[in-house]
Amino acid sequence: MATIPQHTAAPNLPALESAGPAQRRRTANRLLETAWSKGWLDRPTLDPDELIAAARKASKTGNLHDGCWRDRLNILASALEREASLNNLGRVIAHGQITAALLNRARMQALWARHPEIGEIKLQPPILIVGQMRSGSTRIQRLLACDPRLTFTRFYESWNPLPRFWGLAHADRVIRAAVALSCAHFFNPAFRHIHPTGVHHAEEEMGLQNISMFGSAFEAQWRVPSFTAAVEDADPAAAYAEFKRLLQTIAWFRRRAPSRPWLLKLPQFAQDMDAVLATFAGARVIRLHRDPQPLIASSASLVHNQMSLQSDDADARWIGQEWLRKTALRERRLNAALRRSAVPSVDVHYDAVNQDWREQIARIYKFLDMPLRPSIEQGMSRFIKGKRHKELRRHNYDLGQFGLSRMDIHQAMTEEG
Repeated sequence: MATIPQHTAAPNLPALESAGPAQRRRTANRLLETAWSKGWLDRPTLDPDELIAAARKASKTGNLHDGCWRDRLNILASALEREASLNNLGRVIAHGQITAALLNRARMQALWARHPEIGEIKLQPPILIVGQMRSGSTRIQRLLACDPRLTFTRFYESWNPLPRFWGLAHADRVIRAAVALSCAHFFNPAFRHIHPTGVHHAEEEMGLQNISMFGSAFEAQWRVPSFTAAVEDADPAAAYAEFKRLLQTIAWFRRRAPSRPWLLKLPQFAQDMDAVLATFAGARVIRLHRDPQPLIASSASLVHNQMSLQSDDADARWIGQEWLRKTALRERRLNAALRRSAVPSVDVHYDAVNQDWREQIARIYKFLDMPLRPSIEQGMSRFIKGKRHKELRRHNYDLGQFGLSRMDIHQAMTEEG
């Protein structure tokens, strides 16, 4: 899982260019406060009515379509003001991400009204890569993405599914994704090691769920427990109906028939598996497992990295307890959903992939009933040996930093829901 600042540009100042990441953030926060207090720039709003009005004006459409997303936006905006303790940079990023989601929402409604045939595009039953955050799902997705018989969502498509400029639909989305990724790396270089990615790389569909004000992208960046509770208690059916329609929209922009199974990968699937399976009939599941101690330590480390960028009060112990609770909740819900369903699935363990990735890939291909061609295996080998896969080895984390013990994790993960 990874979250990307949207509509956030790094100030082009020598003081920032030559400084380390912590100094860059401090300088940016100070410069923003000066600009706001002197009236050189407006302080970004987090008021939901103002954000919606701005999206309608920028998109030149009044239609964002009513739905549960509006209630979740209200809760998120309130939580950002009351619970998140955002610093100035965090406020800019929050404003930018929500604005981007609402602009995408307005554009998708306008596109769907002009081209109702998008909703008739038939998608092949997907392959769902389902696992907790930090369970190795990105590695499996990118290994399988080496196979041209399968398709996947690219980074730029996830975060920018709708273009601003219709005549430059591809270039517009790619450029915006590249700028956002560069800004993320500028202010947070550790992001490269936690979740190495590139504009055209296979990526989870987190950005698509942002448009519905749903999913855990917001929870992984900001301390917003009231919003988290609202998402956990929500009926996710409408959000996944929009999710599927957005996949159809991506296929429509590609201008080719979606004749290949789609590799879909989101940690959020574990929380909402009943709704996911109801949305995608005929799906097959690759379920990933990892020992809970390193799993939760890595998850908490990722969340702490994201929150520390946007709040000066990121509490490592609170993050540890919250993501222990979140991981246990998802595990219980996923287990219950799979017991209720007859969905075909195969189990793959993180450590087994580390020990012999070829053997585990062969198991997956046998499950998928697909021959593993030598050329595809060679492409997978190049990925394993490549720079971005090696970057993952540089992500270090310590369970004790987050106030957790092995006993805490054992109790939470074995507790009956």
